[in-house]
Amino acid sequence: MLLLLQYTILFAAILTLVALGGCFSEHSGVINLGLEGIMVMGALGGALAMRFMSPNASAITIIVIVILASLAAGLIYSVLLAFACINLKADQTIIGTAMNMLGVAAATIIVKAINTASNPDDVSSNIEYGTQKKAFIVNINGFEFSWFMAIAVIALIAAYVVLYKTKFGLRLMACGEHPQAADSVGINVYLMRWAGVLISGVLGGLGGICYITAGVSEWKFECGVAGFGFLALAVMIFGQWKPTKIGLAALLFGLFRALSNVYAGIDFLKALNIPSGIYNMLPYLISLIVLAFTSGKSRAPKAEGIPYDKGTR
Repeated sequence: MLLLLQYTILFAAILTLVALGGCFSEHSGVINLGLEGIMVMGALGGALAMRFMSPNASAITIIVIVILASLAAGLIYSVLLAFACINLKADQTIIGTAMNMLGVAAATIIVKAINTASNPDDVSSNIEYGTQKKAFIVNINGFEFSWFMAIAVIALIAAYVVLYKTKFGLRLMACGEHPQAADSVGINVYLMRWAGVLISGVLGGLGGICYITAGVSEWKFECGVAGFGFLALAVMIFGQWKPTKIGLAALLFGLFRALSNVYAGIDFLKALNIPSGIYNMLPYLISLIVLAFTSGKSRAPKAEGIPYDKGTR
């Protein structure tokens, strides 16, 4: 049961970070369906930092550099979404979907090129980071505490304060609700939407490196992030675009995702003789069921997905 708790909190941390990213983007008025691709690129940035970092580096150095690399990679990749959807007014759904496909393909090619350059016989898309990964883990009486858990809690509190207690947050949400009205009082809608998308890139990138270091010491980038970007969107919708509810929703979805990892070690679940594939499908089935019953009552920002035209009133 301790292992179930450990994985529940860890997966909840991942979903919280990525869902908060989507929350900032959508509150600004831009739908970010590209969270999956952003997670992959953030994971790539952090994994490459760990690969090329000296194994003798201190734990704090590893943590800071890896986090910064992941944030930077997610931020840079999210620029594609911001420029296409805000400046070019492209269809946000299509751009997000394209970013998801491009993210996995680009990361795979980059890793294979790096591996081949160091060893011509190595054409894999794997990156090993086992030694450096240990810097993020603290063992407390058998419970492996990850610093990403603490980061997710800090991000949750910060998101609440920023959105509801600062001028920036209130202006951001105004741009997602009534952009014309916001513009009429001097708020730069384009700038605020750029800020929302870039924040989503930062948090999505951080969620990516958190995901690939959750339980393994190397990652094959062809695998992507197993739909966690879409699970995070479900968490965001179930959480009504509100940080506090997103945190609770992330725990629920994290529990079902954790069950697919540890069910074999829980006696009463083994006794049910349920095929392993059912447990692996469980978080995605739950997301469909939850959204089917709650999406009708969900209140998304009114102007999300609608390109802003300054000349429209």
